[in-house]
Amino acid sequence: MLAVFVVVYLLQGVAAFVGAMTGLFVLTPPIVDNPWTIVTSVYAHAGIGHLLSNSVALMLFGWPIARTTTRLRFHVFFLATGALAGISQIFVTGVAAAVPLVPATPTGGVLGASGAVFALLGYLVASNRFSSSIASIVEVPRWLTVLVFVGLAAAVTLATAAPRVALIAHFTGFFLGLLAGRAHVL
Repeated sequence: MLAVFVVVYLLQGVAAFVGAMTGLFVLTPPIVDNPWTIVTSVYAHAGIGHLLSNSVALMLFGWPIARTTTRLRFHVFFLATGALAGISQIFVTGVAAAVPLVPATPTGGVLGASGAVFALLGYLVASNRFSSSIASIVEVPRWLTVLVFVGLAAAVTLATAAPRVALIAHFTGFFLGLLAGRAHVL
């Protein structure tokens, strides 16, 4: 996965040089105009700092999961959660910008593996032995589990809040990871 990050980052440099960066690597509305960016945006990064932070997080959160599943499952999970996180960022900010009373602006585009990395973190939180043992001892209604997951995802999202950060993508990725971890899909 790290090798894919580096190769895509190098390709981004070439694409930026010829003026094709956005059309090839940035997921922008409307999504149907460049549907391949649903995939390429997950592996693309806005700069070397962005690449390094996602790479370190991938190693921290992805390594334990990668050791417990197949490469194919790991990559499909990573790509699917990253893509859904990016799509949700585009969709939610677009809807929020259309509501006159909500102070929001539509996103110009999204790229990076943060949504997928947050999904890996969420998976670790919900699928570890401690979480699983608590879930088997204490019967918790499904609605309460979802409510706790939403609260955790909101807390993690707010903890990562900064200008130009795709907060909806972070929330979505973490929440999807929690759900997948609880179900032990990997």
